Amino acid sequence: MLLDLSKLHGRRDHFERTFQPSVFEPQDEDYRVAAPVELSMDLEKAGPGVFRVTGRVVTKLQLECGRCLDEFDVPVDARFELRYVPQVEAGASDTEREIDEDDLTTSFYREGTLDVVDMLREQFQLALPMKPLCAQACRGLCPECGANLNRTECGCQPKWEDPRLALLKGLLNREQEN
Repeated sequence: MLLDLSKLHGRRDHFERTFQPSVFEPQDEDYRVAAPVELSMDLEKAGPGVFRVTGRVVTKLQLECGRCLDEFDVPVDARFELRYVPQVEAGASDTEREIDEDDLTTSFYREGTLDVVDMLREQFQLALPMKPLCAQACRGLCPECGANLNRTECGCQPKWEDPRLALLKGLLNREQEN
């Protein structure tokens, strides 16, 4: 959904929209939007060509567990505050400069329109856990047979042993014999 910034009514507008998951097709490889996305945001003109966007997005994302590969849902209730400025064409300012604090919350719009779906995708990425786990106690997959250890006991014995621990294993075996 493209929002025409030239049609802003006055200095501030409020938007509330619900987007169906199909709007986010093709889905991102890191997550899948699993529920309708509720967006509530205020758009405020903060200067010539500069807009301030504050809002909240609520939905559920479906992720793949990093240990067992099962899919699970993560609720998202993210608040955001962004500053939008016009995108400068490449080559217009090729000089290096230090990043200011404001640069961390600054995004860009093109041709007088703000892409709301791209803004929401960015918020989803920021809401993702560093290591997605279906549960803290997830046991993952067996390295030998690939069985999901959360659902079954496979009976496989690990074949690889750390050679650095062989001496300690020998001490343990001697203690058990005595």
